[in-house]
Amino acid sequence: MSDEELTEEELALLRRKRMQELQRAAVDEQRHAQQAQQLEAQRQALLRQILTPEARQRLTNIRMVRPDFAEQLEAQLIQLAQAGRVQLPITDEQLKQALEKMQSQRKEIKIRRM
Repeated sequence: MSDEELTEEELALLRRKRMQELQRAAVDEQRHAQQAQQLEAQRQALLRQILTPEARQRLTNIRMVRPDFAEQLEAQLIQLAQAGRVQLPITDEQLKQALEKMQSQRKEIKIRRM
């Protein structure tokens, strides 16, 4: 065997190893995506159980404008429902009250000019 043949064999081996790494990464990514989808489906099922249709629509509207805020609100609602601290289902009016409470807790930033 010449040095050139060894190099070709080594290249083929490196290619196979790289292909295996890429396949493993793709499988891991697919598994992660499936887990994320399952968690989101569970979350949505819980929200369907604890919110009236009108409250879910309001939450959907909020999600379009402020997705991070909607996610925080969803987590809070799920925690309250699982702890039994709210009467189910949560109506649109109750959701409005929770939103007002969350908004009042936000710190207001005032800028003074010197």
